[in-house]
Amino acid sequence: MNSPILEYLMTYGIDPAYIMIGLLAVMLILIILYIICFLKMRKMGKAYDRFMSGKDMESMEEILWKQFDRIEILEEADKDKRRELNELEHTVQNAYQKAGLVKYDAFREMSGKLSYALALLDQNDNGVIVTSMYSREGCFSYAKQVIMGESSINLSEEEKEALKKAINGDKIEE
Repeated sequence: MNSPILEYLMTYGIDPAYIMIGLLAVMLILIILYIICFLKMRKMGKAYDRFMSGKDMESMEEILWKQFDRIEILEEADKDKRRELNELEHTVQNAYQKAGLVKYDAFREMSGKLSYALALLDQNDNGVIVTSMYSREGCFSYAKQVIMGESSINLSEEEKEALKKAINGDKIEE
């Protein structure tokens, strides 16, 4: 072999076998990369075929429009639910949320704790205290207004305790 390139390399002490081995290694790396890319493309092609199987583009477009319509319907329903939720939230703020109950014997001749003081308050501690006193002669009921956790009318000890229980959120116990 009389090649000027080989002779030039040999004059500098470079063996052509090393060059051939290097080129062979690069070629093997490229073949491996080609196989990896081929397998990935094949996998992607299968996924695409599965996605598009049995559907022409016109029906795919119909499916997309139906999904957009569903999204619009769901958004409208969500707006309605949010409006209803806001209305309920406003209503609940004005509803009685806290209660405190104290049962007691109003008169010494009676037993069984048939009298009671019941405090019913909203979120802002506004509401009413209902007191019922039971005796042999009859049953007497009183209602006292509560504003911001206080009453303008003097409260009995039982009514104060019921109000305190309601404000603190204590459980109603008998």
